[in-house]
Amino acid sequence: MQFYCEIKVLPDPEASEPVLVNNLMSKFHRILVKLQMTDIGVSFPNYAETLGNTVRFHCNEQSLNKLLQTNWLKGLRDYCEVSSILPIPSNVQFCIVSRVQAKSVFNKRKRSVAKGWLTEDEAAVKVGDTQQKRLKLPFLLINSSSTQQNNVKLFINHGELQQTPISGEFNSYGLSKTATVPWF
Repeated sequence: MQFYCEIKVLPDPEASEPVLVNNLMSKFHRILVKLQMTDIGVSFPNYAETLGNTVRFHCNEQSLNKLLQTNWLKGLRDYCEVSSILPIPSNVQFCIVSRVQAKSVFNKRKRSVAKGWLTEDEAAVKVGDTQQKRLKLPFLLINSSSTQQNNVKLFINHGELQQTPISGEFNSYGLSKTATVPWF
């Protein structure tokens, strides 16, 4: 991963920053699925309580060119500022940008019944709604082209900073549980 491209969503009176980032990432997801690319990782350099207004795409120059030459930003170009493809600065650190999923109460109940540990009535009482974990991470609200689900919440975590990169593949959202992206 020697190059990156940055897309910044611009302030707009009709659409909030998170809505524009969600739209950008939904379009990115669709083009990755279409092109079957697994070598592009993303990061959110303004990551805090929200994901911020900027998305960085990390990869080699050839794959970034392939991505940018498609018309995947159609309909969003007026709302975005796209950088050119730039080399990764020297002396950067690395981090894993991954999706975090909370274990849902519904799935715990369903599993308890399926395994025969509890009846449906027992599961409703013993696995109460208070056991639902609430994630306090920024998230994307995406329409998934791979599962056809609408308004899927993808909670995003930027892991601990590391001194050395870890190579690997990225999913159709540009996220990975093991591969790092440059952090600067």
